[in-house]
Amino acid sequence: MSGFTLQLFDSRQGLRIDGVSSFVGEDGSGSFAILPRHTRFMTALTFGLARFRKGDESWQYLALPGALLYFADNVLTLFCRHFLIDSDYEQISQRLAEELLVEEEQLHEVKESLRRMEEAMLKRMWELGQQGIRLHE
Repeated sequence: MSGFTLQLFDSRQGLRIDGVSSFVGEDGSGSFAILPRHTRFMTALTFGLARFRKGDESWQYLALPGALLYFADNVLTLFCRHFLIDSDYEQISQRLAEELLVEEEQLHEVKESLRRMEEAMLKRMWELGQQGIRLHE
């Protein structure tokens, strides 16, 4: 069986891997596999690990914080914010967990910043109202 091409794109890089014999991922409906000559397919992958292999080689794990997957003309293309590839399941799982923690901390900081900005804006609007300035007609 001939393989297919896997193309990975994130905000920093693009990677092309030829001769892929199998890809396993997960979307909102569950796990699925893609083999060469699969029909046209598009889905959004969930946060987590996917895996692929070339021929009979060992599995390569792909850590993704979600991705858009498109398969057509024997080319599987993934678009995501960033990705990690490793053949060691334990190692990539640990790296994925660490990245998840960093992303959660960053998200918390953004939400806190937005909350402070909203409070400052409401306070300023209240002050303008106290001064008799009409904000709208």
